[in-house]
Amino acid sequence: MTDVPLPIRGRTLGAGWKQLTYGVHVHVDADTRGDLAGWQLLLPAHGSFTHLTGAGLRGWWLPPLPMSMPVLVSMGQRDPRPMRSGIRTIRLARPSEFEVIDGLRVAAPLEILLACAHDLGLVDLVVLLDGAAFAGDIDLDEVRAVLHGLSRRRGLAALRRALELADARSESPWETMLRLLLVSCGIEVEPQYVVPGRHGPIARADLWVVGTRTLQELDGEVHLPKTQQRKDLRRMRRLGEEDWARHGYTSDDVLHRAVRVLADADRAVGREHEPERIRLWHDLLRASLFTPAGRARLAARLGLAGSA
Repeated sequence: MTDVPLPIRGRTLGAGWKQLTYGVHVHVDADTRGDLAGWQLLLPAHGSFTHLTGAGLRGWWLPPLPMSMPVLVSMGQRDPRPMRSGIRTIRLARPSEFEVIDGLRVAAPLEILLACAHDLGLVDLVVLLDGAAFAGDIDLDEVRAVLHGLSRRRGLAALRRALELADARSESPWETMLRLLLVSCGIEVEPQYVVPGRHGPIARADLWVVGTRTLQELDGEVHLPKTQQRKDLRRMRRLGEEDWARHGYTSDDVLHRAVRVLADADRAVGREHEPERIRLWHDLLRASLFTPAGRARLAARLGLAGSA
């Protein structure tokens, strides 16, 4: 938003401005944060951005969102809410604490998580928790302690369940997804495992299948450049020389070929492969925003039916 005029309430100043909503105009060069600054003009002084809007502003990992996702804000029970298309209000008995980030009032991390927990599936919540921990906004143990003393809050039970599966060691959302797939199928894994060799550590792996010499990793776009591919090949040779097996997967494998991932893990731990074990993972996926069904569910809850 550098050097871009701030949003205004009232009549437009003429050319170079666009209407964000009734009575609020933003400059045509405004980015997403510029638009949010315009929405903020409609809030009371203690109103703040929360839910997935707040999570995005804090830089957390986000699941795929429905189209036409509204701006989500938090305010007190008695505050007059903005009656506009494109914004949804979450009312609290007491207004949420907030932090000002680039001029925008963003709700406290715990309030954002509780707001999300009311609407999102378990997989989405674990991705958010891991992303919040990775961003340095929360300490998972501290969140657990705080939740222990809370009662009668929307989303509390769901957030407690997600905390049981969250892990601050995760370094990407798809690494979290791969971990959840394996854990849901009864496979114990350790994230960011330092692989030992005969002459010292030889690599750090996304996930180690505990008790085996098998590593499971997510191969994302970072592995596409040729220089990275050369590094990966050297790493794989070192692992092979030390009798470590590495299995690499893509996000498409996690979403659509999970049975293959399970089969590799079953072989690693020496148990019989039973494809039906994958059903729990498929159930969790269907309830998440990583599938059209999950996005349609959230869209309906937010009054956006048909925009998944």
